[in-house]
Amino acid sequence: MKAVEEGIEVVPVPGPTAFVAALVVSGLPTDRFTFEGFLPHRASRRRKRLEELREESRTMIFYESPHRISETLKDVLEILGDRRASLSRELTKKHEETRRGRISELLESCRLRPPRGELVLVVEGAGRDV
Repeated sequence: MKAVEEGIEVVPVPGPTAFVAALVVSGLPTDRFTFEGFLPHRASRRRKRLEELREESRTMIFYESPHRISETLKDVLEILGDRRASLSRELTKKHEETRRGRISELLESCRLRPPRGELVLVVEGAGRDV
């Protein structure tokens, strides 16, 4: 977290799972986290799952496709609020990218420049804004 706050580039070392690398570069708390995998595709089920996570205090990590990321971010914003988050893709590869900011900022970023490739969304837990 401190390195990101100081503007120091954080480059993850390749590992077996993208979610760990995304958590490391997110700039969000790494002491306690939950990996949620892919949220349900159907909007009603996705929203229900997010409702269940509303009070989750751990940093939350989700996988998402570029085709659904905007709808997912809209649901996260509406249900969880405008929390700090990061959106990573192609970690440890040539076109590695991590976008950091509030959910509303990531949503706007995706509108202006739609991401490609498999994505990892990392969202701060409830009450963790520091």
